[in-house]
Amino acid sequence: MGGEVLFDGANISALPEQAMRKIRGAGIGMVFQDPLTALNPVFTIGDQMIEVLRAHTAMSKRQARARAIEVLERVHIPAPAQRIDDYPHQLSGGMRQRVLIAMAISLRPKVLIADEPTTALDVTVQAQILELLAELRSELGMGMVLITHDLGLVAKYADRVAVMYAGRVVETSPITQGFGQSRHPYTRSLFRSIPRLDVPADQALTAIEGQPPNLAKLPTGCAFEPRCFLGNGRADCRHERPLLAPTDTGIHLSACPHWRSLPDAEANA
Repeated sequence: MGGEVLFDGANISALPEQAMRKIRGAGIGMVFQDPLTALNPVFTIGDQMIEVLRAHTAMSKRQARARAIEVLERVHIPAPAQRIDDYPHQLSGGMRQRVLIAMAISLRPKVLIADEPTTALDVTVQAQILELLAELRSELGMGMVLITHDLGLVAKYADRVAVMYAGRVVETSPITQGFGQSRHPYTRSLFRSIPRLDVPADQALTAIEGQPPNLAKLPTGCAFEPRCFLGNGRADCRHERPLLAPTDTGIHLSACPHWRSLPDAEANA
């Protein structure tokens, strides 16, 4: 495995740890999927937010506390001047997730990475958190990388989608193209497995056959080849790892050289 991680034109994957510490939080913010484990249970949320602010700025403790209260109010935490002294266990799951978001945006990062940010939340709170993230993205002018298994969230909130299988990107495109007519059999298989309201209730779901590969021992060829509905057994698929390449639109990339064999009429809705 290889490659580069570019941020502001620089390959940050090659930076030493000390330089990376300056980028984390200040340049790139992170919202984790489980706020209960991401927050330290023995410190108040205020202590944890103040620590982040003072680690990256010259703020005094009083200034950092004022900034933390300001950001908590921005993410709609009620009575932030009082709740800042609460411990994580005193907050609901939705409130803890808002605290994580507040910590992530407190330094106004250029990029926010949201890793399954609504996994542990109920449906109503999920919608509130995602609307908040979309609102903050627009207001702060930051880029957002949303990591999720929920294709509905991708369709609603993403501008561009990258589909990964076995740790590698197998398809990437603008959202209007990726969800209009995918160009990789794995992406097609994902859409096939989604329950639909326009089919009989007793119709079985279409599962993806087989099992995911062992990530510690990936095959030399296409990792999806043993499960591909296009028919496995192709020599090139078994022995050569396909790379991302432009398809018919030029800006829609696929790691399947046989994407033209995909059914054109198959809907991805």
